[in-house]
Amino acid sequence: MSGPRTRVLVTGGAGFIGSHYVRTMLAGGYAGFEDAEITVVDLLTYSGRTANLPCDDARMRLVRGDICDQALLRETMRGHDAVVHFAAESHVDRSLVGAADFMRTNVLGTQSVLDAALHTGVETVVHVSTDEVYGSIETGQWTEEWPLEPNSPYASSKASSDLVARSYWRTHGLDVRVTRCSNNYGPYQHVEKLIPRFVTNLLSGATVPLYGDGTNVREWIHVDDHCRALQLVLTRGRAGQVYNVGGGTALSNREMTELLLELCDAGWDRVEHVEDRKGHDLRYAIDDSKIRRELGYAPAMDFATGLARTVEWYRSNPAWWKPLRNE
Repeated sequence: MSGPRTRVLVTGGAGFIGSHYVRTMLAGGYAGFEDAEITVVDLLTYSGRTANLPCDDARMRLVRGDICDQALLRETMRGHDAVVHFAAESHVDRSLVGAADFMRTNVLGTQSVLDAALHTGVETVVHVSTDEVYGSIETGQWTEEWPLEPNSPYASSKASSDLVARSYWRTHGLDVRVTRCSNNYGPYQHVEKLIPRFVTNLLSGATVPLYGDGTNVREWIHVDDHCRALQLVLTRGRAGQVYNVGGGTALSNREMTELLLELCDAGWDRVEHVEDRKGHDLRYAIDDSKIRRELGYAPAMDFATGLARTVEWYRSNPAWWKPLRNE
């Protein structure tokens, strides 16, 4: 007789990265979790959409709710084995004009999730964070021991949530594991982000905005590689540890623009140079040797292939993204 199914609660599971994780698990993509049951808790704001999820799958339950609602979380979380915490406000530009929402969701929301996990006996929480908590680095790469020096309200809210997570591990003994990932790309990403914004603008005949001189450098990872890394942290990681997750491809925004123009059969006449973002970090670069060494992680998606497939997905799914451009 088989034992009880593993039950995983995913916050923010209707968003870009969370929904990829949910879809992959339900499709049997993670060894040992082929029959796992998933509960998604998502407020279904502008970035969380039911269209991102296989809502007809009997092994998934969707609960619409706010992660700051402690009563809802405790009721919903009870009986789950693990929590993977994606829920967050994540768009830097929005944080420059509406920081309060970021502090509430990312800091207080994380505290609420951890408190519910502590009181319902959840064994493990994976807290999904970002490399932006480190700030900007001129040369070299950030290790997990690097000081947190966030430069935007978004990054500071995520850095704060990382420290809240550490405190629940250190004070209460809660098994919390933190990941800090580089920029994600792939299907189902909201059009406010760089790659889908540029692609959907170009496919719609519009121009694309390039901040400043376009020399800001970011490291890119396909969402599938990121989610595989998260699953490794969930199943093999250590309590209280931080794991950087990289994709290995670093590009300036100008270089990324050139690639997207080529894939969309467009020229530089479609590029509009705009004033640089306030406090715009110049360069991100993470050292992810720890997760490679300890957990056996390595990105599997070749960047050129992944980017081409992503552009093709948006080209083939206008019904998914066109409504978002009008919001």
